[in-house]
Amino acid sequence: MESERAPDTTPRRKTAVTGSARKLKDNAADWHNLILKWDKLNDEGSTIANKIVNLGISKGSQQQHNMMLEDLEGSISTNTEETAGHSRELEEECSKLLAVVDRMSRVVSKMEKLVSTGKGVLELEMFQCGAAGRLTPLFLTWPTTLFVEVSAKLYEAYSQELRLKQAILQELAHTSSPDLSMVHLSCWLHQPYLDDSLRLQLEGLLLETGHRTL
Repeated sequence: MESERAPDTTPRRKTAVTGSARKLKDNAADWHNLILKWDKLNDEGSTIANKIVNLGISKGSQQQHNMMLEDLEGSISTNTEETAGHSRELEEECSKLLAVVDRMSRVVSKMEKLVSTGKGVLELEMFQCGAAGRLTPLFLTWPTTLFVEVSAKLYEAYSQELRLKQAILQELAHTSSPDLSMVHLSCWLHQPYLDDSLRLQLEGLLLETGHRTL
Protein backbone atom coordinates (compact mmCIF):
# COMPACT_ATOMS: atom_id res chain seq x y z
CA MET A 1 0.00 0.00 0.00
CA GLU A 2 1.34 3.40 -0.98
CA SER A 3 2.08 5.81 1.80
CA GLU A 4 -0.19 8.79 2.23
CA ARG A 5 0.86 11.92 0.37
CA ALA A 6 2.75 14.33 2.57
CA PRO A 7 1.05 17.64 3.21
CA ASP A 8 2.08 20.50 0.96
CA THR A 9 4.14 22.89 3.05
CA THR A 10 5.24 25.11 0.16
CA PRO A 11 4.73 28.76 1.14
CA ARG A 12 1.80 30.26 -0.74
CA ARG A 13 1.72 33.79 -2.03
CA LYS A 14 -0.74 35.91 -0.13
CA THR A 15 -3.64 36.99 -2.33
CA ALA A 16 -5.18 39.50 0.06
CA VAL A 17 -4.42 43.09 -0.86
CA THR A 18 -4.48 45.69 1.87
CA GLY A 19 -3.63 49.32 2.55
CA SER A 20 -2.47 51.49 -0.36
CA ALA A 21 -2.45 48.54 -2.75
CA ARG A 22 -6.12 47.84 -1.96
CA LYS A 23 -7.06 51.46 -2.62
CA LEU A 24 -5.31 51.48 -6.00
CA LYS A 25 -6.79 48.10 -6.94
CA ASP A 26 -10.28 49.34 -6.04
CA ASN A 27 -9.57 52.54 -7.97
CA ALA A 28 -8.74 50.54 -11.08
CA ALA A 29 -12.01 48.61 -10.81
CA ASP A 30 -13.91 51.87 -10.33
CA TRP A 31 -12.27 53.36 -13.43
CA HIS A 32 -13.38 50.36 -15.44
CA ASN A 33 -16.95 50.54 -14.15
CA LEU A 34 -17.26 54.31 -14.63
CA ILE A 35 -16.01 54.11 -18.21
CA LEU A 36 -18.49 51.32 -18.94
CA LYS A 37 -21.22 53.54 -17.51
CA TRP A 38 -20.02 56.46 -19.66
CA ASP A 39 -20.09 54.28 -22.79
CA LYS A 40 -23.65 53.22 -22.05
CA LEU A 41 -24.70 56.85 -21.54
CA ASN A 42 -22.96 57.86 -24.76
CA ASP A 43 -24.93 55.23 -26.69
CA GLU A 44 -28.15 56.38 -25.05
CA GLY A 45 -27.35 60.01 -25.85
CA SER A 46 -26.50 59.16 -29.46
CA THR A 47 -29.95 57.67 -29.97
CA ILE A 48 -31.63 60.76 -28.49
CA ALA A 49 -29.37 63.19 -30.38
CA ASN A 50 -30.16 61.42 -33.65
CA LYS A 51 -33.87 61.85 -32.97
CA ILE A 52 -33.38 65.54 -32.15
CA VAL A 53 -31.57 66.09 -35.46
CA ASN A 54 -34.32 64.31 -37.39
CA LEU A 55 -37.00 66.32 -35.60
CA GLY A 56 -35.12 69.54 -36.30
CA ILE A 57 -34.84 68.74 -39.99
CA SER A 58 -38.50 67.76 -40.10
CA LYS A 59 -39.50 70.96 -38.30
CA GLY A 60 -37.50 73.07 -40.76
CA SER A 61 -39.15 71.34 -43.68
CA GLN A 62 -42.56 71.86 -42.11
CA GLN A 63 -41.93 75.58 -41.65
CA GLN A 64 -40.93 75.93 -45.29
CA HIS A 65 -44.07 74.05 -46.27
CA ASN A 66 -46.16 76.40 -44.13
CA MET A 67 -44.74 79.43 -45.90
CA MET A 68 -45.58 77.96 -49.30
CA LEU A 69 -49.16 77.21 -48.25
CA GLU A 70 -49.85 80.29 -46.17
CA ASP A 71 -52.31 81.65 -48.76
CA LEU A 72 -54.43 78.52 -48.79
CA GLU A 73 -57.52 78.52 -46.53
CA GLY A 74 -57.06 76.51 -43.37
CA SER A 75 -53.48 75.64 -44.13
CA ILE A 76 -52.04 77.99 -41.50
CA SER A 77 -53.97 76.63 -38.53
CA THR A 78 -53.50 72.99 -39.51
CA ASN A 79 -49.79 73.29 -40.12
CA THR A 80 -49.30 75.44 -37.04
CA GLU A 81 -50.69 72.58 -34.97
CA GLU A 82 -48.26 70.19 -36.63
CA THR A 83 -45.37 72.57 -35.97
CA ALA A 84 -46.40 72.88 -32.33
CA GLY A 85 -46.43 69.11 -32.05
CA HIS A 86 -42.93 68.95 -33.48
CA SER A 87 -41.78 71.61 -31.00
CA ARG A 88 -43.20 69.71 -28.02
CA GLU A 89 -41.57 66.48 -29.11
CA LEU A 90 -38.28 68.27 -29.75
CA GLU A 91 -38.41 69.82 -26.28
CA GLU A 92 -39.05 66.42 -24.70
CA GLU A 93 -36.07 64.86 -26.47
CA CYS A 94 -33.84 67.78 -25.47
CA SER A 95 -34.88 67.23 -21.85
CA LYS A 96 -33.92 63.56 -22.17
CA LEU A 97 -30.52 64.51 -23.58
CA LEU A 98 -30.03 67.00 -20.76
CA ALA A 99 -30.66 64.20 -18.26
CA VAL A 100 -28.04 62.04 -20.00
CA VAL A 101 -25.46 64.85 -19.89
CA ASP A 102 -26.23 65.42 -16.19
CA ARG A 103 -25.53 61.75 -15.50
CA MET A 104 -22.30 62.01 -17.51
CA SER A 105 -21.33 64.97 -15.34
CA ARG A 106 -21.83 62.86 -12.22
CA VAL A 107 -19.62 60.13 -13.72
CA VAL A 108 -16.84 62.67 -14.32
CA SER A 109 -17.22 63.96 -10.75
CA LYS A 110 -16.64 60.42 -9.49
CA MET A 111 -13.59 60.19 -11.75
CA GLU A 112 -12.22 63.32 -10.12
CA LYS A 113 -12.55 61.65 -6.72
CA LEU A 114 -10.55 58.68 -8.00
CA VAL A 115 -7.75 61.05 -8.98
CA SER A 116 -7.84 62.58 -5.49
CA THR A 117 -7.67 59.14 -3.89
CA GLY A 118 -4.64 58.22 -5.99
CA LYS A 119 -2.90 61.46 -5.05
CA GLY A 120 -3.62 60.71 -1.40
CA VAL A 121 -1.96 57.30 -1.71
CA LEU A 122 1.08 58.91 -3.33
CA GLU A 123 1.34 61.61 -0.66
CA LEU A 124 1.21 58.97 2.07
CA GLU A 125 3.92 56.98 0.31
CA MET A 126 6.18 60.02 0.00
CA PHE A 127 5.61 60.79 3.69
CA GLN A 128 6.56 57.24 4.66
CA CYS A 129 9.32 56.54 2.13
CA GLY A 130 10.60 59.93 1.07
CA ALA A 131 10.47 61.69 -2.29
CA ALA A 132 12.01 58.69 -4.08
CA GLY A 133 9.02 56.54 -3.13
CA ARG A 134 9.01 52.88 -2.18
CA LEU A 135 11.80 50.55 -3.31
CA THR A 136 9.46 47.81 -4.58
CA PRO A 137 6.24 48.43 -6.53
CA LEU A 138 2.88 47.72 -4.95
CA PHE A 139 1.95 45.33 -7.77
CA LEU A 140 4.09 44.33 -10.77
CA THR A 141 6.19 47.14 -12.22
CA TRP A 142 4.34 50.45 -11.93
CA PRO A 143 5.56 53.06 -9.46
CA THR A 144 2.73 54.76 -7.59
CA THR A 145 3.34 57.97 -9.56
CA LEU A 146 2.25 56.17 -12.75
CA PHE A 147 -1.14 55.30 -11.23
CA VAL A 148 -1.67 59.00 -10.52
CA GLU A 149 -0.51 60.05 -14.00
CA VAL A 150 -2.81 57.60 -15.78
CA SER A 151 -5.78 58.59 -13.62
CA ALA A 152 -5.12 62.27 -14.30
CA LYS A 153 -4.96 61.66 -18.07
CA LEU A 154 -8.21 59.69 -18.03
CA TYR A 155 -9.95 62.35 -15.95
CA GLU A 156 -8.74 65.21 -18.16
CA ALA A 157 -9.88 63.46 -21.35
CA TYR A 158 -13.35 62.69 -20.00
CA SER A 159 -13.65 66.23 -18.61
CA GLN A 160 -12.94 67.63 -22.09
CA GLU A 161 -15.41 65.22 -23.64
CA LEU A 162 -18.04 66.27 -21.11
CA ARG A 163 -17.54 69.93 -22.04
CA LEU A 164 -18.02 68.97 -25.69
CA LYS A 165 -21.24 67.11 -24.84
CA GLN A 166 -22.52 70.15 -22.97
CA ALA A 167 -21.76 72.37 -25.98
CA ILE A 168 -23.50 69.94 -28.35
CA LEU A 169 -26.51 69.89 -26.04
CA GLN A 170 -26.76 73.69 -26.22
CA GLU A 171 -26.43 73.82 -30.01
CA LEU A 172 -28.18 70.73 -31.29
CA ALA A 173 -31.80 71.84 -31.00
CA HIS A 174 -31.11 75.37 -32.27
CA THR A 175 -29.05 74.55 -35.34
CA SER A 176 -30.96 75.31 -38.54
CA SER A 177 -28.35 73.79 -40.86
CA PRO A 178 -28.79 70.03 -41.43
CA ASP A 179 -25.08 69.73 -42.27
CA LEU A 180 -24.05 71.36 -38.99
CA SER A 181 -26.48 69.14 -37.13
CA MET A 182 -24.81 66.08 -38.63
CA VAL A 183 -21.41 67.40 -37.52
CA HIS A 184 -22.71 67.74 -33.96
CA LEU A 185 -24.17 64.25 -34.12
CA SER A 186 -20.91 62.80 -35.43
CA CYS A 187 -18.92 64.52 -32.65
CA TRP A 188 -21.24 63.08 -30.04
CA LEU A 189 -20.91 59.57 -31.42
CA HIS A 190 -17.17 59.45 -32.13
CA GLN A 191 -15.95 61.32 -29.02
CA PRO A 192 -12.79 63.02 -30.38
CA TYR A 193 -11.18 63.47 -26.96
CA LEU A 194 -11.33 59.76 -26.14
CA ASP A 195 -8.75 58.11 -28.37
CA ASP A 196 -7.47 54.55 -28.40
CA SER A 197 -4.47 55.40 -26.23
CA LEU A 198 -6.81 55.96 -23.28
CA ARG A 199 -8.20 52.43 -23.65
CA LEU A 200 -4.67 51.07 -23.69
CA GLN A 201 -3.84 52.97 -20.50
CA LEU A 202 -6.97 51.64 -18.83
CA GLU A 203 -6.06 48.09 -19.86
CA GLY A 204 -2.56 48.64 -18.51
CA LEU A 205 -4.03 49.83 -15.22
CA LEU A 206 -6.26 46.74 -15.00
CA LEU A 207 -3.41 44.42 -15.93
CA GLU A 208 -1.05 45.95 -13.37
CA THR A 209 -3.58 45.60 -10.54
CA GLY A 210 -4.55 42.03 -11.41
CA HIS A 211 -8.00 42.70 -12.88
CA ARG A 212 -6.71 41.50 -16.25
CA THR A 213 -4.42 38.56 -16.99
CA LEU A 214 -2.07 38.01 -19.91
